[in-house]
Amino acid sequence: MREIVAGLAAAAVLVAGCGPPPTTTGTVSPSAPSSPTASPTTPRTSTASPTMSPQALESAYEKVISDVLPSIVQINTKVGLGSGIVFDTKGHIVTNAHVVGQATQMNVTIATGGPPRSAKLVRSFAAGDLAVIKVDRPDGLRPARFGDSSKLRVGQIVLAMGNPLGLSGSVTNGIVSALGRTVTEPQNPDSPGATIAGAIQTSAAINPGNSGGALVDLSGHVIGIPTLAATDPALGGGAAPGIGFAIPSNTATDIARQIVEHGKVTNSHRAALGIRGSTVIGSDGQPTGVGVASVERGGGAEKAGIRAGDVITSINDTDTPTMAVLAETITTLKPGDRARVGVTRSNGQTQTVTVTLGQLAGE
Repeated sequence: MREIVAGLAAAAVLVAGCGPPPTTTGTVSPSAPSSPTASPTTPRTSTASPTMSPQALESAYEKVISDVLPSIVQINTKVGLGSGIVFDTKGHIVTNAHVVGQATQMNVTIATGGPPRSAKLVRSFAAGDLAVIKVDRPDGLRPARFGDSSKLRVGQIVLAMGNPLGLSGSVTNGIVSALGRTVTEPQNPDSPGATIAGAIQTSAAINPGNSGGALVDLSGHVIGIPTLAATDPALGGGAAPGIGFAIPSNTATDIARQIVEHGKVTNSHRAALGIRGSTVIGSDGQPTGVGVASVERGGGAEKAGIRAGDVITSINDTDTPTMAVLAETITTLKPGDRARVGVTRSNGQTQTVTVTLGQLAGE
């Protein structure tokens, strides 16, 4: 379990839903087949009617679970476990980059049971915390149906499906609590340090092992990938009930399709400043900006005169005391945008330069 700093006003940190190797296992009975491909669907996603009876709502839950759960797999690496979603009939599975971590080979257990199947990493897109793996033996895999996450509404009922704590095929329920959140992970060997823009906030419980699974609407469409769950420092780092975050399905399917078709991400659709850096801590122990360790050759920062040793203190008049805040600010902009960047030079001189933003590389 790893702590993640959120780009939210609330004083909370986040932990990823990736868990230790399982101590329990489970299987899910097979059910009727769904669409053989993972193409997004166009109909407006649905919610329960306000007049729906408890019995009808229960029946709706049961049908969605029966339809979708066979498309959710458990992914085991040498250091932990997580969840994944069957993307197509060729054996491709989309998951979180932090579920895969540094592993290039892993085992996958499909929901319909049977022995684990070997799988290999196709590509990770660490900046977006997404990855695609491929199962060696794709027979019996059942692709999920992906919905249009741009049509989500706050209050919509959703189910989170995955393998929390190794409890295979688990389901929790909640609603879409908010849309358009930006959350950032710290960078460490097991965390890609991703900044997730446009994240879906949900009250459906997301626990260690849920990462890479499915957030599903009542039409049976995957509309997000559960990735982060909040913890509250006031509770001693314990879970903050009802605050989780998922990557929108439109983002996940776009990135996954590029990886499947090209073997890498060819268009991240995200802006980049063109620097590598880290948070600078002042003499008072508080963060004061982002120290530039290096600049990308030919990138926007270099062309604007930003150099290694500079400290970036603002973007478009928004203070950037930490790398996380800087990353979150950049995600609100587009490639080609011109941004005013406040810098403090190594000699103490302050200056504002205009940077034409590039595109975040697909690694």
